[in-house]
Amino acid sequence: MSTVPLTPADIEIATRAADDFTRIYYSAYDSPSRLSELPKLYRPTSALTWNGTPFQGPDGVVSLVENMPPTKHEIQSFDCHPIPGTQPPSLLIVVSGSVTHGRGPSGNPAATSTRNKEGHPRVFSQTFMLVPDSVPPAPSKVGELAKYYISADALRFVG
Repeated sequence: MSTVPLTPADIEIATRAADDFTRIYYSAYDSPSRLSELPKLYRPTSALTWNGTPFQGPDGVVSLVENMPPTKHEIQSFDCHPIPGTQPPSLLIVVSGSVTHGRGPSGNPAATSTRNKEGHPRVFSQTFMLVPDSVPPAPSKVGELAKYYISADALRFVG
């Protein structure tokens, strides 16, 4: 079985797709409408692991975030690796940044220890496997971005 080799155009398109995805994902996560927006990025077969706890599909995403305080993500960097074998290729995206849950340190009660992580930014690393979505048709024009869904998502707090 031969695989389709990646071209420089594949890498450029994948990087654009990863940049678009990263902005869309974290904007949706930090939005008041996250319970309706985030699940749209997953399918029933999607696997999500949040700091070691597994969840499955859109319903799992809802159960994870429905009782979570508001979030504010700050992305420091991301890297995208197109995976050869499909056209368009699947994408492995690794994101590093920090997230604040709640209203930040000023939202904590006055007696809260500064060692309490709630309300303080926490560094995280998140890895996504994006797979081309067959529901909308694949791009027909060269340079057109494919539509992707999250097949796998793993977040881990660092430190």
